[in-house]
Amino acid sequence: MLKDQDLHTFLCDRAESLTEQWYESLDKSKGGVYGSTNPAEIQKLKSQNMAFHHNFCKIFDKSNDNYIAEFNNWIDSIAQDEGHQITPLEEIIGEFFRTLNQYMNLLEEYVVQHHEKISVQQIMIWTKEISDSINQIILQFTIQHSKAVANRLNAQQNMIIEMSAPVISLTKEIGFLPLVGEINTHRAQVIFEKALTQCSDKQLGMLFIDLSGVPIIDTMVAHQIFQLISGLKLIGVKAALSGISPEIAQTAIQLGLNFTDIKVYGTLSQAMILEEFSAL
Repeated sequence: MLKDQDLHTFLCDRAESLTEQWYESLDKSKGGVYGSTNPAEIQKLKSQNMAFHHNFCKIFDKSNDNYIAEFNNWIDSIAQDEGHQITPLEEIIGEFFRTLNQYMNLLEEYVVQHHEKISVQQIMIWTKEISDSINQIILQFTIQHSKAVANRLNAQQNMIIEMSAPVISLTKEIGFLPLVGEINTHRAQVIFEKALTQCSDKQLGMLFIDLSGVPIIDTMVAHQIFQLISGLKLIGVKAALSGISPEIAQTAIQLGLNFTDIKVYGTLSQAMILEEFSAL
């Protein structure tokens, strides 16, 4: 009677041919990692696929207690892979199911070769093991892939937010912070942190915060602006607001926001002229 170890050897010996068969039948018209024509990327894809097979055949190696951890490492590496992150998830899952068909075909080949030494019960056990393992791999990959994509999007959003809050030097001691677009609480916090750092690095003495590109603010965002102005004062930087739109002014009145202790100007040019005049 043949054992799991015999099937393990049979499958492992065919890892390379499985990869070549898989890539040969791959729909190259797909986008993402599967449609690449770059030889280095194609070789990387094949290596990743072959590593899958070397890990997968170990489910029948009962002497290896560490194969689950090794497979999880493979799943994490593929989920983090940039090529797979830009590939639609449904296409990746489709390739897992194609791989499942490969193993079912291999199992059938193995049973035909050794039918006299394999019971029907054993065939059913092996079939279930292969199917359950692939399904579990798909589930774990989907979870890790979703986490990796979410982390990447968050990193990109944070980068965009950071780039959208630049302190521009107008003179050696005067800076300008143009705020554009909707400002939520998170973005306001990033602006607060980055503006303080940039003003300190540039050794500015005055910062004009221009709100002409901001459609609306709420209490939390206004609080962050007040915090920014207070923080700037602590590091020796004077601050003034310019470009408050009628919509923001109305909202400020409705919310009871108090700008009386902050210098406010209609436009940036007006602010610069009046501040320069007051400095004389």
